[in-house]
Amino acid sequence: MHARTRPVAAALAAVLPLSLLTACATTADPDARAEPAARVHYLEIVTPDVAETCALLGQTQGLRFGEPVAELGLARTAPLAGGGRVGVRPIMAPGEGPVVRPYVLVDDLDAAVQAARDAGAQIAIDRMAIPGQGVIAIYILGGIEHGLWMLEGDDEDGDEGG
Repeated sequence: MHARTRPVAAALAAVLPLSLLTACATTADPDARAEPAARVHYLEIVTPDVAETCALLGQTQGLRFGEPVAELGLARTAPLAGGGRVGVRPIMAPGEGPVVRPYVLVDDLDAAVQAARDAGAQIAIDRMAIPGQGVIAIYILGGIEHGLWMLEGDDEDGDEGG
């Protein structure tokens, strides 16, 4: 593990408890649970230390990571309770830095992107198809990166490429 990222990896285990990774919504108001909660479909961790991060999450959270998935930027993924996944991938481009980015499952990607835009978010990726996975978008609001994920077949006009 790189010396400069060792504190990041240690902090990752502390800030990503299994309860977050399972993306279970909890609330003190039992009536609020009747409404559907946002569901994290994919939790992307971008790091220069993929093997070390996967090992640490395996040790501290019991996650079992598979082989790299080309369509997900060579992310190694592990299933989460509730049907989501966590993916740990390497930095892919100059200027890209480490980030933890949750992707929330949406039924209408275009409407969700427009809502983010209306809220003042910077749209980093408006719409990108990931073969065999779905269609995603990324926005930045308040300096935090957020992802939106629509499963394949949810797009009524069939235009997943944009």
